[in-house]
Amino acid sequence: MDLAFYIVALVLYFGAMIGIGLYAFKKTTGGEDYMLGGRQLHPFVAALSAGASDMSGWLLMGLPGALYMGGLVEAWMAIGLIVGAGLNWIFVAPRLRQYTQIAGNAITVPSFFGNRLHDSTNILRIAAGVIILVFFTFYVSSGMVAGGVFFQSMFGGPYLTGMLLVGGVTILYTLFGGFLGASYTDVVQGMIMLVSLLVVPITAMFVVGGPAAMFESVREVNADFGSMTSGGTFIGIVSAAAWGLGYFGQPHIIVRFMALRSSRDAKYGTVVGMTWMILCVAGAVFTALAGLAYFQQNQDAVLTDATNGESVFLDLSQLLFHPLIAGVLLAAVLAAIMSTISSQLIVTSSALVEDLIGGIFKPLAADLGRRGRLSGGHAGRLVVGVVNPDGEPSSGEAMKLWGGRIGVLAVSLIAVLLALNPESSVLGLVAFAWAGFGAAFGPIVLLSLFWRRLTMAGAAVGMVSGAVVSFVWGQFEPDVAWGLFGDQHLYEIIPGFLICLVLAVVVSLVTTLPPAKAMREFDDMLESLESGEARDRSAEKAVVGGASAAD
Repeated sequence: MDLAFYIVALVLYFGAMIGIGLYAFKKTTGGEDYMLGGRQLHPFVAALSAGASDMSGWLLMGLPGALYMGGLVEAWMAIGLIVGAGLNWIFVAPRLRQYTQIAGNAITVPSFFGNRLHDSTNILRIAAGVIILVFFTFYVSSGMVAGGVFFQSMFGGPYLTGMLLVGGVTILYTLFGGFLGASYTDVVQGMIMLVSLLVVPITAMFVVGGPAAMFESVREVNADFGSMTSGGTFIGIVSAAAWGLGYFGQPHIIVRFMALRSSRDAKYGTVVGMTWMILCVAGAVFTALAGLAYFQQNQDAVLTDATNGESVFLDLSQLLFHPLIAGVLLAAVLAAIMSTISSQLIVTSSALVEDLIGGIFKPLAADLGRRGRLSGGHAGRLVVGVVNPDGEPSSGEAMKLWGGRIGVLAVSLIAVLLALNPESSVLGLVAFAWAGFGAAFGPIVLLSLFWRRLTMAGAAVGMVSGAVVSFVWGQFEPDVAWGLFGDQHLYEIIPGFLICLVLAVVVSLVTTLPPAKAMREFDDMLESLESGEARDRSAEKAVVGGASAAD
């Protein structure tokens, strides 16, 4: 009987996600709509979407489980993430929203790097696109694996069925709804996560006799639960808190800033996003507390995952609530997983279509057109986003729209193939991908927004170096081999981030000054922050293949 209620809740949830995707489909008419929502995203939607696409299943399973087993010393990662997210909203969001529009109306992170630094070679854009395509394909696959494992453990069905079901529904609403579909479903998923992380621990707390009784039971189980250092090491604490550095370079998060209606919306988004995040993290902490007290008082109750404690939220949901309500609460885990998958699919598809295909073939076609090798010289007709003979936008928007959908489908198929094996090692790439993006993109995003002197060469050297150092440090752990911190391993985002930052600055200082136009655009960005109005200067000129006809 319980299983039937769970299935009903699951069907309702899946139906709602598909319905939202179809609603977004009707509002998506062009390539910029599909990849960035037409830059008309409400800050409430942007804030919840950024939070839901960021946290994934870690918020409902990983964090409560770590706290359940080890106490508050395991909360340093959450503290680092909260601080990183707050700084990201306060300092990065308003400037990135303005600058991406001023710098050639960039709709992806790689295209922003290229436009901001006036990289005529497209090296930055293509390199960043490759990094996104490779890592997010594995990242998406890991989410599908997590969905399949969750379905298998909670409903007793085959892993493959669960993986295909979770992946299929997510792909469906993302394929048709695009960025808006992913963002609107994120709002619903984010609210489900928030309500679940409040309802479950509050209910459990009163079941065990209230706050005082809960804390007394926790002390009996783990007297050091409240210590922020017991059982931890300095390197371990620093590594956990350093996860917050990753926020500055996560494409699926910062793209929400680019989609805001204006830079002024960032203040509202900060309040909503940080309130949501703090409440959710507090809910995860109290889930661990209430879980410890509940299982201490009810010795006949069994924690399903006694090794890692990651089932504490799931177990409490099933033990304390009617099966139908429990089914809705369990859907919160799927919501966390699916919101991350959908956001990453859109970013990966955009990188494939807008940056790799566009970055490689658009300059080639433009060059051929200038040489008169194409009929009428209108080479732009062969690629997305250029002009027709009358100087008006061509069918490029429609091509971008369907190109984006084809990109989502292509990336999804590869991710599904990788996820066919539930024991796939791609799950181990999640922490590495977070560190890789943070180390490769984070310093470049910050320098692009706050330092006028950054050059294309500096950004390229820094980006590649950060990615390489992060990979080598994470895979081979030279610090452990050399005994730098005893037998402790420092999270790879720290050396990768620092190397990227230092090299980007040094190389920029020893290379030629950025173009005068890049300097003017930087000043335009600063001047436009107060008004919240940004203007794409390149839109005022005739463009062919992204090159200005006049200055």
